[in-house]
Amino acid sequence: MITVSDLSLRFGKRVLFDEVNLKFTTNNCYGIIGANGAGKSTFLKILTGEIESTTGHVSVEPGKRMAVLKQDHFEYDEHPVIHTVMMGHKEMYTIMQEKDELYLKPDFNEEDGIKASELEEKFAEMNGWMAESEAGEVLSGLGIPTSKHHMLMKDLSNTEKVRVLLAQTLFGNPDILVMDEPTNDLDIETVNWLENFILNFPNLVIVVSHDRHFLDAVCTQIVDIDFSKISLFGGNYAFWYESSQLALRQQQNQNKKAEERKKELQEFIARFSANVKKSKQATSRKKMLENLNLEEIKPSSRKYPAIIFVQEREAGDQVLNVSQLTLEPYFRDISFNLTKGDKVFLYSQHGIITSKFYEVLNGDIEPDSGSIEWGVTINQAYLPNDNEKYFKSDLSLVDWLRQYSEEKDETFIRGFLGKMLFSGDEALKQCNVLSGGEKVRCMISRLMLANPNMLLLDEPLNHLDLESIIAFNNSLKDYKGTAIFTSHDHKFVQTIANRIIEIGPNGLVDKRTEFDTYIEDSSIEERRKELYLGLTLET
Repeated sequence: MITVSDLSLRFGKRVLFDEVNLKFTTNNCYGIIGANGAGKSTFLKILTGEIESTTGHVSVEPGKRMAVLKQDHFEYDEHPVIHTVMMGHKEMYTIMQEKDELYLKPDFNEEDGIKASELEEKFAEMNGWMAESEAGEVLSGLGIPTSKHHMLMKDLSNTEKVRVLLAQTLFGNPDILVMDEPTNDLDIETVNWLENFILNFPNLVIVVSHDRHFLDAVCTQIVDIDFSKISLFGGNYAFWYESSQLALRQQQNQNKKAEERKKELQEFIARFSANVKKSKQATSRKKMLENLNLEEIKPSSRKYPAIIFVQEREAGDQVLNVSQLTLEPYFRDISFNLTKGDKVFLYSQHGIITSKFYEVLNGDIEPDSGSIEWGVTINQAYLPNDNEKYFKSDLSLVDWLRQYSEEKDETFIRGFLGKMLFSGDEALKQCNVLSGGEKVRCMISRLMLANPNMLLLDEPLNHLDLESIIAFNNSLKDYKGTAIFTSHDHKFVQTIANRIIEIGPNGLVDKRTEFDTYIEDSSIEERRKELYLGLTLET
């Protein structure tokens, strides 16, 4: 459906990518990956015609309709929600407006009648009479209740607007779906709905995302931007990542014979092929793997931060006792005990509830009632969702991190910053000019300095690139201490949590289980719904 020929993009002397030749075909989902600054979003904008390349061209098959996920949350503020969704099929919506305007004419004549008849025919061909009900189905699937379908966009919360814009993109069965970070601001259950939608989508999908579970679930091919080149690999993100790591290990082991390396690669490919569960992935990957040149698998140039949490002391048996904790209107009568080694996924349908809970645990705000009792051996460290207050100064990163360290030696401080990829002059940047991802990496350095045996992590992966997410994920899996964490990253939650605590205004559900088992447990479905009855918070 899309052909990219001899494409290059340069900014002055900097070459973002060069000599790109790709074909994007129907019934496939392409995940575009690359380190921060590699040009993922820029490449998407070239594909959609928003910006032009330096050389080469992009051609879209004639007659194919492309839908692009909009990032402007205010563009449709004066439009009803249901109409905003239907605008995703621009031609159909324009015809609908034209015929409605004709029928409203006070001097409607025979010529208008002929024109209206022609429009009605086109409208019917586009299945226009089912448009409103189909738009409603997509909205409901994305968690927008029927009661809000005819509200104005400006009356929705920002999270709800994101879901409506996503519904607009999905509406009307476009031939090509282009989405930049579609899972941002979506809860895990809504992301699961989107995964299933894309898996059953018969056309072409091109997506940029930091959500590994999402990329693994939907992608049949990976488009990797690295070494100023754009390369195509069969399979999902996990296959690309594991193969690049295997290639790196083989490169480092030069003594291994060529036959041994080839056998290791073939066994690796066979294992991944056998583990594919979804038919769309399996068919595509089988074809790609049959034709794969083993020499094409190369190590990545990406750098992964070294995130290592070391406990200053091992915790005793008493970690945390929460009793009848209440903060209206967010949560009420929350009681639980933590035991050593618990890794708790703290979950709520509303992020503000979990953030308020962390603030109470950390002592930043007082609860209305109830008590919190930490064990005497516990040294807890907190990573808040909103970290702005920590960076309101012009200190260099070295001086900023020195504030949180007993050891003030610059070499020591630079060592921690270096682990988070702030090396050389990067460590002298002023902390108030950092990007969102850089601020989170600084906050992680601060956590590591604390040597905690208890971690409180409110959306720790926000703003991080895939390399930092993977490093954090691996670190928390290896961490011997106790943790309470909240995240929208399904894979992060599934690979770390051994206990789920879901909280709301009407209490909690506490289950010692993996997350996938928890969300599929029909026996607690009604109890989970009861947690939020009567809640009027914005989503």
